[in-house]
Amino acid sequence: MDGIGNYIKIKRAELNLTQEKLALKAGVGLRFLRELEQGKSTLRMDKVNQVLQLFGQELGPVPINRNVPE
Repeated sequence: MDGIGNYIKIKRAELNLTQEKLALKAGVGLRFLRELEQGKSTLRMDKVNQVLQLFGQELGPVPINRNVPE
């Protein structure tokens, strides 16, 4: 499993935070955080960034096919 959802799960576990505590700290709903961690493909970018900011990250452009050199 790759992606933002997995990243959030790993970082949350490293900090020993429950989904409830992370949602509260980020100012997002528990349902949103659960959907984010499950990899839902249609989420609001501003809310994703609220969560990522807790880990010093933000959304940005990445190559579609990372196996092809630029």
